[in-house]
Amino acid sequence: MYRGASDTIASPGYNADVLLQRSFLARVYVWMTIGLGISAIMALLVNDDTAVRKALFVNPGIVLFICLANFGLVWAISGWINRMSAMTATLLFMLYSALTGVMLSSLLMVYSHTALMSTFLITAGTFATMAVIGTVTKKDLSSIGHMALMALIGLIIAMVVNIFMQNALLAQVVNYIGVLVFVALTAYDSQKIKYMYMAGPSGSGMQQKAAISGALRLYLDFINLFLFILATRRRR
Repeated sequence: MYRGASDTIASPGYNADVLLQRSFLARVYVWMTIGLGISAIMALLVNDDTAVRKALFVNPGIVLFICLANFGLVWAISGWINRMSAMTATLLFMLYSALTGVMLSSLLMVYSHTALMSTFLITAGTFATMAVIGTVTKKDLSSIGHMALMALIGLIIAMVVNIFMQNALLAQVVNYIGVLVFVALTAYDSQKIKYMYMAGPSGSGMQQKAAISGALRLYLDFINLFLFILATRRRR
């Protein structure tokens, strides 16, 4: 269709809005990357310090405390972010990433560096593909996201049950379904974050909090996708 003069006049504002949206999405992915970087550094530091490693994984109370703290941080950032300052939200996200890195340090004792690196590359490629699909597609992914969330609930129940059953086949099925669930959630959350910007967070503080909220969603998708893919790999 021919674009008339009115379309030409409107295009600068449209282009500016597109640039602002891209800037917001870039901020989300930068913070997600920062979170992953913090987790990786903490995992390496803990793994390299024998005393800290023994203190953590010999004492179940410390591990339980870190798990509960992580759960509380996710709950606080997700549910109370509108009541806190942008600085507080950012610091809590960084703290959560650091504590997650402490927990992930145990993987360095279970899997080879080759397995971890190859799994990371597979996860990064899969995540990037689904994030792009979720961002650019015009199809509403809400139904897919809701089905993935329901599947996630079933997945958690199956994982808890298998703690007692210790069934190797069920564990493998759970791992592969987990991969599919978080592949779907990555696309769904990527689209939801795009709509989060379109809802119009105003002010630098509000935009920073929205970016941290989006970064946390994608961080969780990436970490869980990584863990489920890694669980299908052979240990040392």
